Amino acid sequence: MRIPRSANIKIVLLIIAVFIVVATLMYTRLIVKQLLQKEHEVATLYARSLQFLVTTAPEPADYSFIFDEIIRPIDFPIVLSDPDRRPLEPFQSNSRNVDLDTTLTVLQQGEYLQKTIDELDRENPPIPVTVQDSIVLSYVHYGESSMIKKLRWLPFIEIAVAGMFILIGYIGFSYIKRHEQSNIWVGMAKETAHQLGTPLSSLMGWTELIKTRTADDPGQLETISEIENDLQRLQKVTERFSKIGSKPSLKEENIAEIVRSVVDYFQKRLPSRADIKNIDLRVEATESITANVNRELFEWVIENLIKNALDAIENGVGSITISLMRKGNAVLIDVRDTGKGIDMRYKKDIFRPGYSTKQRGWGLGLSLSKRIIETYHKGKLFVKESKVGKGTTFRIKLVS
Repeated sequence: MRIPRSANIKIVLLIIAVFIVVATLMYTRLIVKQLLQKEHEVATLYARSLQFLVTTAPEPADYSFIFDEIIRPIDFPIVLSDPDRRPLEPFQSNSRNVDLDTTLTVLQQGEYLQKTIDELDRENPPIPVTVQDSIVLSYVHYGESSMIKKLRWLPFIEIAVAGMFILIGYIGFSYIKRHEQSNIWVGMAKETAHQLGTPLSSLMGWTELIKTRTADDPGQLETISEIENDLQRLQKVTERFSKIGSKPSLKEENIAEIVRSVVDYFQKRLPSRADIKNIDLRVEATESITANVNRELFEWVIENLIKNALDAIENGVGSITISLMRKGNAVLIDVRDTGKGIDMRYKKDIFRPGYSTKQRGWGLGLSLSKRIIETYHKGKLFVKESKVGKGTTFRIKLVS
């Protein structure tokens, strides 16, 4: 089983990204915690200073100027209240770093500070100013400084900016990667078509020569006829490769007739495969269903899905059913097998170029089929359902 290395790289990068995010959040939280502790210490000093001044100063009304000289570094909101937690007057002297509009009436200023006190108490419990450790003279209500509030948002802003750059880089990288893959697909397909052209022409010529020499042997002519059918199939493959990279022409076709022609081709050749014992390959279509497709490319998709189903059936015994139905303006084609199924962990990987569970093969059939349906036919190709040991159903959805 080939698991894309890019998937492992993405997992590692995701783990690293999560680690960086968690580390950033924890480190910022630690800094905020330390700053909050310092603010609590300053607020406690404020309360203890008030307590000292009230109990020792002969004129407590003069403490505001002295206190301003003692504690200058306060940069967070502080409001003093009475024992009933109502703001103390004068309001301007008993509050710091609060946006108090002095043009308001005293009543309005008091209401504003009362709301501020309620908000500050939700951030931190108030610190009581007491006398004799039991009588509460007032309360110190304090909140967080603007720096702490900014620090709380800082990691999220950093993560958002980093995420934006990562997203832009990922989209750009994905676009470049898809463009390069497209060029590889086109170059490989056209070179393959060119290389197949010369031997095919030669083989057709040799076939015509053999026919003239065995005109009186019906058995040989039947064999040559089957060889010609295979050569025509190879010619179709060559035409398909030559169309990769160019916009194919779509026209209304009978989807049921196309599917049956592919199934008939396989049914004649299944007995010749040593790994096939008893496989029931059939088509279920109740009506003539049409859609706009490119016949050669659509046949290629059906062939790839049948080959994939044949490889999935273990011991050469099972069934493959292709069901066609119309649902509204959509044509649905289900290819259902009774094979080994798909582990849903690899549901998306099966369409990646190079992914394969087989020892042989390049792992390009499903990837190419998805590209043909979704890029050239504007449809969808996906795994409808799958159970390990039970089988898989692929669905093609075409909008007619």
